[in-house]
Amino acid sequence: MARYSADSIMDVLEKLAQRVGVSAADSRILAKSLVTADLQGTSTHGVSRFGTYMRRIQQGLIKPNTDITIEKERAAVIAVNANNGLGQVQAWKVLDRLVPMARSAGCASATIRNSQHFGALSFYCNRAAGQGMILLATTNCEPSMSPAGACDAFFGTNPIAVSFPTGKGFPVKIDLATSVVARGNIIAAKRRGKSVPEGWALDREGNPTTDAEQALLGTVLTMAGHKGYALALMVEVLSGVLSGAAIGPDVGSMYTNAGRPQDVGHFFMLLDIDAFMERRIFLSRIDRTIDRIKACRKRPGVEEILVPGERSYRTAEENRIKGIPLGEETIGELDALSQDVNGPAVRQHLVRIADPSDH
Repeated sequence: MARYSADSIMDVLEKLAQRVGVSAADSRILAKSLVTADLQGTSTHGVSRFGTYMRRIQQGLIKPNTDITIEKERAAVIAVNANNGLGQVQAWKVLDRLVPMARSAGCASATIRNSQHFGALSFYCNRAAGQGMILLATTNCEPSMSPAGACDAFFGTNPIAVSFPTGKGFPVKIDLATSVVARGNIIAAKRRGKSVPEGWALDREGNPTTDAEQALLGTVLTMAGHKGYALALMVEVLSGVLSGAAIGPDVGSMYTNAGRPQDVGHFFMLLDIDAFMERRIFLSRIDRTIDRIKACRKRPGVEEILVPGERSYRTAEENRIKGIPLGEETIGELDALSQDVNGPAVRQHLVRIADPSDH
């Protein structure tokens, strides 16, 4: 795949989002969330999703320019209605509300209902870590995963994420689906015409399959069997039941059932480190913890022990220099969208970064 500068991709996405009614400020938040995912190597939650969000705005399924509504509030808790706005934008606004509350109370929490798919949870968790705070985040998703012993899709991949600030130049980032694999990986395999590994999914009848198309018609398997099932249920209760959002199979799809909103639910719990100990002491302690982990005896064939978040940090540093890889299908989709809305000529605006090996 060809590689393009992150700044040029940001610029194109912002311009296209504004053409469908998203404000300049909100367009930047959306573009930043997607480009950040691609920089870090999480392309399943990156620019490839942009066209879907824009089409849903055009179909009236996402409001392009709406604020959040605080429906209930206590000293350090808010229950939020995202008003069917862009998930990334509304979650960013909620985090803005939580930060001063957590600074005051030490901990602040929010539920969010009537939202959308909102990209990688680590986008928000890393933002909090950059402010010396710890964000625990969960979200439910459109159904794709069955409870242990079942073959009907009930849960989404229901991820959990948290990031911790460090003095190492990158946060410790834990962002994982409660499924054995994120469904986006199966979608990507189908787009490429590839099969998926054994142990990822079941077909509609509950039989194991490596066919990506059949996997998408069936269900993704939970990670670690019944343990993943239990965690998926925990996420569903925090994100869906507690927030008042749709639950399980009632969550709308981004790709099918185009006539109804998704009504996704999220849960945020934000901790101010200074409420527990001085931040400098925390940073010293977590840095020592990382050093001790990395000093452990290595297994045969292992060159380096990494901590969660370190690999994506290195990938992002590399992609800032080499450019973000974008597939021809994604560029074609951006082109088609741009023509629909009389936007910029995508291929002319994207700045391609040459591979040194080409010379």
